[in-house]
Amino acid sequence: METLILTLHIIVCVLLVILILLQAGKEGMGVIFGGGGSTSVFGSAGAGGILAKLTAFMAIIFVITSLSYTYVTSPRTASDESQILSTPPVSIEDSAPAAPQAPAATPDAATPAEGAPTAPAAETPAAAQ
Repeated sequence: METLILTLHIIVCVLLVILILLQAGKEGMGVIFGGGGSTSVFGSAGAGGILAKLTAFMAIIFVITSLSYTYVTSPRTASDESQILSTPPVSIEDSAPAAPQAPAATPDAATPAEGAPTAPAAETPAAAQ
């Protein structure tokens, strides 16, 4: 099915380019900037013509093949729910890393050396009065 839609799409693209290039310009670049005098929007011949109708038809087929190819090739899940909603929730406790263990204290590091100054005790505001 993909190959059929893609082949039809490429053929329509080529035909659309050819049809657009075959259409003759009526006024040149002056029409784009508001020139052209007393001519109507579609010129004196009107909007008809076989090339204009074929171009419009090919443009419609181009849009249809573009949308259908996108629909056929899009990934679908078996359920109606999104894949994001179907994942199990993760609790914070499960994802937290383990607490690092304190290094083993040696007896020399646990007691202060003799003659080493000790940190002064912090004064509380009640003791200062």
